[in-house]
Amino acid sequence: MWRAGAGQLTNFEAFIAIDWSGQAVARPAGLAVALAEQGGEAPRLIARQGGWSRADVGDWIAGFAQSGARILIGLDLSPAFPFVDHGAYFPGWQASPDHGSALWAFVEALAAEDPHLSATAFISHQEARRHFRQMGDCGDLFGAGRGRLRVCEGVQKAMGLSPYSCFNLVGAAQVGKSSLTGMRVLHRLRGQVPVWPFDPLPASGPVIVEIYTSLAARAAGLRAGRSKMRDGAALDAALAALGSRPHVPLARYNDHATDALLSAAWLRAVAADPRLWTPKGLTDEIARTEGWTFGCI
Repeated sequence: MWRAGAGQLTNFEAFIAIDWSGQAVARPAGLAVALAEQGGEAPRLIARQGGWSRADVGDWIAGFAQSGARILIGLDLSPAFPFVDHGAYFPGWQASPDHGSALWAFVEALAAEDPHLSATAFISHQEARRHFRQMGDCGDLFGAGRGRLRVCEGVQKAMGLSPYSCFNLVGAAQVGKSSLTGMRVLHRLRGQVPVWPFDPLPASGPVIVEIYTSLAARAAGLRAGRSKMRDGAALDAALAALGSRPHVPLARYNDHATDALLSAAWLRAVAADPRLWTPKGLTDEIARTEGWTFGCI
């Protein structure tokens, strides 16, 4: 079993959940940031004039490293592609990297000219496109059905969730574009903020984990297929199930805002559970290549 490291699990001073977006625009409407402090106060949205850009988020997170703030940061994206099933992220492609941070650098190198930290150039590359399902273009190496899954995504299925392949770029539930844009941000944060489980859990400073907002919804008692909260009463009921006081009413309720708020409360509620840091299926090899969704056990 993979070990989390020597860091303490109970000394986080705040918990941040970020509902990510792969939209190739400067300030994606789906980017929502929520923060929960220690205690029972409700999490709150962190607004930014004109909306958040992905670069803004990266710079903000880097600031916590500079200050040494002990904050657990959950990103709703997949930080890596499947590797274990074929022993490679992109089987047949000689340039395919062999571990997580090398993958982030690989995506960055091919997408460096794309504005807004998007990744259009990567998915249109003649070798890369063979592995993705895009609108009107399903690559010959995409695989069957929903496509390839990481080991932790198999665990998600066993938990009754419905994960999608990171190689799928079609439909409202696709996560591939978010994952690719997120990898560009993780590349920029390399050496500043550890990303669990690619990096050991440190004893101080901020830590990034991958989250899946449906896990927070399930923990709050929301049933599969009914995990979206679009009004204050539904959000407060879910927050209460996680030990949180009612939230300050929002000017506008949407899935991005409520998912971020609930996920921040969930991180606060479960971060000290050692089982989540040492899941049975997480090996050294998986930690190095595919990573793991926090909360999958």
